[in-house]
Amino acid sequence: MKTLNIIGGGLAGCEAAWQAANRETPVILHEMKPEKFSPAHHLPGLAELVCSNSLRGDSLENAVGLLKEELRRCGSLIMEAAEATRVPAGGALAVDRRLFSDYVTRKISSHPLITLKQGEVRELPSVDIVVVASGPLTSDHLAASLAELTGDRLYFYDAIAPIISAESLDMTKVFAASRYGKGDGDDYLNCPLNEAEYLTFVDELVRSEKVPSRDFEKIVHFEGCMPVETMAERGVETLRFGPMKPVGLPDPRTGREPHAVIQLRAENREKTMYNLVGFQTKLTYGEQRRVFRMIPGLEEAEFVRLGSMHRNTFINSPALLLPTQQLRSNQRIIFAGQITGVEGYVESAASGFLAGIAAARLVHDRPVSVPAPETALGALMHHITNTDVKHFQPMNVNYGLFPDLPGRVPKKEKRQKLAERALALLDEWRAAIA
Repeated sequence: MKTLNIIGGGLAGCEAAWQAANRETPVILHEMKPEKFSPAHHLPGLAELVCSNSLRGDSLENAVGLLKEELRRCGSLIMEAAEATRVPAGGALAVDRRLFSDYVTRKISSHPLITLKQGEVRELPSVDIVVVASGPLTSDHLAASLAELTGDRLYFYDAIAPIISAESLDMTKVFAASRYGKGDGDDYLNCPLNEAEYLTFVDELVRSEKVPSRDFEKIVHFEGCMPVETMAERGVETLRFGPMKPVGLPDPRTGREPHAVIQLRAENREKTMYNLVGFQTKLTYGEQRRVFRMIPGLEEAEFVRLGSMHRNTFINSPALLLPTQQLRSNQRIIFAGQITGVEGYVESAASGFLAGIAAARLVHDRPVSVPAPETALGALMHHITNTDVKHFQPMNVNYGLFPDLPGRVPKKEKRQKLAERALALLDEWRAAIA
């Protein structure tokens, strides 16, 4: 039997290992931590969440909610871990990062067919089946090897939001509420700003000192993880219609919506730490402390983690990959996760899920297939392998990627019908590969 090597112990790599091992395939999972850490990783375990602790919306009204449901039905390890470690977050699925990582690490380490091998992989194995799930922070040595293999390597940058200690908040200025009263009503804390406070804050964001970029790097920000100061530079009202929108968040002390609001989301179950929602940043550490302490309620904020920029490496998948995520020029090599251009935790897990199944089938000399493009899994794969090569950019799953429904469907029913069609076709695909 061929050997299956999976490079990378993030969400995609762990999901791929789990799926392959559960299909009677021995797996060697390579993870460079704790021998070596990327600039954005700190926990020693597997499946560390970096940019946020939220896996986003959980309703079928959102395509990511449908993707979660598809993964749940298929026995996803990442979805199992998320449900086991979730924290209150209104209509979103958010988790306790440390508990989540610990859960996945325990499951992977205890599986009899998975061997966890710690240490940096500097180049791809020259034989057998390989899943490359090294993620957006692929080490320089491996990235160089992949560049030689693919001849095409691209970069953009993600920004990480700061985390603040709950006990350092001034609760006389902060109120608890979820937008439009969703969830338990206290899943988020809210810092209200009047017009003068908002204008001063935006001005300071624009004027603040940023971490300089190296001359040879072209910075292209993914819209879903745009640094807050970059949004502020687009216009004085941009943040009020983005992460600082006050709609659906009346201040209980006044009964009115503030001019602007900054939301804080719990980072753990104990609610001892809070993340500034949508406040990914590349401000210098000193400027983060100065500017963010201008926010009402955060004047004495203790920063558990300051925001930072990190490199995101991905390949030009439409030019390089088959719909199964196999490399066209060498089909024993499969790519998975954010390095393929899927964006988001759930999307990365989904890519790893399909890669793990594909790898297992290759090991056992069985044909490989992907779900129909009408499913969330299939729509995501269709995007990364069929988009215009010249304009390929990372993408979250969304209903805009799905083929239209036949006939005329009322707008208010469309997403539900898309979800129903997707789940029916997913069940057919599962039966076909059983």
